[in-house]
Amino acid sequence: MGMWVGISSLSAQVPQELKLLSPDGNHAVEFAQTVKASGAKQVCYQVRFKGNPVIERSQAGLQMDNRVWEMALGVRSLQQPDCWMDNMEVDSVRTEPTVDRTWTPLYGERSTVRDHYNAATLFLSKKDGSQYRLNIEVRAYNEGIAFRYFLPEHPRAIFHKVTADLTEYTFPNGTMAWSEQWAQAFFERLPVDALKQPVERALTVELPDGKWAALTDADVDDWCLTKYVSAEGKKNTLSSVMYSPVDVVTYYATPWKVIMAADTPGELLEHNDLINNLNPPCAIADAAQWVKPGKIMRETTISTEGALATIDFCAEHQIPYMLFDWLWYLPCTSHDGDATKVVDKLDMPRVVEYGRQKGVGVWVYVNQHALMKQARELFPLLREWGIVGVKSGFVQYASHRWATWLHDLVRLAAENHLMMNIHDEFRPSGFSRTYPNLLTQEGICGNEEFPDATHNVTLPFTRMINGAADYTICYFDRRLKTTHAHQLAASLVFYSPLQTLFWYDRPSFYQGEPEIEWFERLSTVFDDSRVLFGAPGKHIAMARRKGNDWMVGVMTNNEGSDETVDLSFLEEGKEYVARIFTDGGEAVPTRTHVKCSTYRVKAGQSLKFRLSPSGGAAVYLQPVGSDTSPSCRRYTGGWL
Repeated sequence: MGMWVGISSLSAQVPQELKLLSPDGNHAVEFAQTVKASGAKQVCYQVRFKGNPVIERSQAGLQMDNRVWEMALGVRSLQQPDCWMDNMEVDSVRTEPTVDRTWTPLYGERSTVRDHYNAATLFLSKKDGSQYRLNIEVRAYNEGIAFRYFLPEHPRAIFHKVTADLTEYTFPNGTMAWSEQWAQAFFERLPVDALKQPVERALTVELPDGKWAALTDADVDDWCLTKYVSAEGKKNTLSSVMYSPVDVVTYYATPWKVIMAADTPGELLEHNDLINNLNPPCAIADAAQWVKPGKIMRETTISTEGALATIDFCAEHQIPYMLFDWLWYLPCTSHDGDATKVVDKLDMPRVVEYGRQKGVGVWVYVNQHALMKQARELFPLLREWGIVGVKSGFVQYASHRWATWLHDLVRLAAENHLMMNIHDEFRPSGFSRTYPNLLTQEGICGNEEFPDATHNVTLPFTRMINGAADYTICYFDRRLKTTHAHQLAASLVFYSPLQTLFWYDRPSFYQGEPEIEWFERLSTVFDDSRVLFGAPGKHIAMARRKGNDWMVGVMTNNEGSDETVDLSFLEEGKEYVARIFTDGGEAVPTRTHVKCSTYRVKAGQSLKFRLSPSGGAAVYLQPVGSDTSPSCRRYTGGWL
């Protein structure tokens, strides 16, 4: 399917609206000029999926305050008294050739990504002599709609001050939202009109026709945090809320606004490469030589002896990284802290060298205070020490100032061949495509907060749409509110190229539990990823492939459930050895009560699981011949 540009009846020559279809014809977007009750002109848009409304007619645009530069130039203020967008006129609409290409990420949830879309641009300007212009760049993908605002270079303006994002989202009546007010909060399922406080992106919504949609953003490294809140006086409508004004030098493009729609919530997650496609390609020429995803374990004693023991455990259990969290320098939460000096009880050179011999790289935590004061001195020093990565903690990120500072910090880390993990509230928007040394980030209510299983099965359809999340698996901790099999599955379902395991644990906590084999085999990046079934707050089954091997994670909510996993994703004509880890109850005489079973299975079969409340299951599948386990028997279809 193609694209079309409509011609307004007001003019036989000047296009007044932009209409665009996705290549498969399922997504449709329209931008058009309308007239407000005041008589002023405004730009509105609407989005449909398979013919049904996702976003009904809604306002688009930006609010500016350019009086500072106008006064500096000694000219009479040209600012409109109410809205900068008022009386923008459509000059033209330009369509672009269809783009259809594939690219290979350094790592990801799949080894190849298709970038396929139709595109068009709406050109607007003011006719009052101010020479203000605005372009709206629009793309229609099979996965959703994206658009952004582009400010062409102004002949006199040094900068533009963006004070508000006027973009609104009017949903069909009856739309429900899975919302959270901050990045590490719990979720509420509420009507759109009930979102009285700004809520995070991605924002996943249930449409009244049974379809699903999500709002998010992409390419945000030179912008501020934007959230959504119910619009006052407008039913079923969300407004955009900018955390701070943004000063820009034209020419300038805002972040992409993304509206995804799908038949199922699982498809929203499967389609999240749309966010990566809206970011620039990798900017690190030699990234493949030193950016290496993998698993990581925290060393909790901050001592030489503890570190050596943790490195031994990591080497034995195929965990390629160890982290020194806070307290390896002091004071670590003060401007008086000095991250160039290691505490006396830790012999950093000895630990780093021992890790090198064992094949275990060392990461260190650095708080924002030290990063602000010392980053340009510290990062080259850490590289000299042999440190491979930095976990940044308690970083500011929401205002324009701190957003640019944080993204520039990732660039500085790349210059020094340091990988990064950003912790606390920061959420991804595809920047890791451009700077893949940013392996992961928190921005999630993970295991540090000990959430329940219902929260965990909501995350895949909400937060995980944004991209990688450092959930921090806390395997042996007694404060867990889920079963251990649920935790095994979570380590697969919650994608993170740097997957943190045993967060609150120590090597001595391990007592030979056989299911730790799952963590040993676990990959953190994949060649293919599929959501087999699921819905927020209920359940999730995810299958991921690395090479010829498949891994499956199944998680249920607080109530438990019976689940059936169809193995049709396996290659036809092959048999697989399935190593299965399930909740075994008191019948399994280990602290974790995880039952380990081995079967032969093939495509066309289904695995049936009777999951305990807050439970789960993890399955590792290898083609027969890759695993010679003597206890292997054929699966005959019973409950596991």
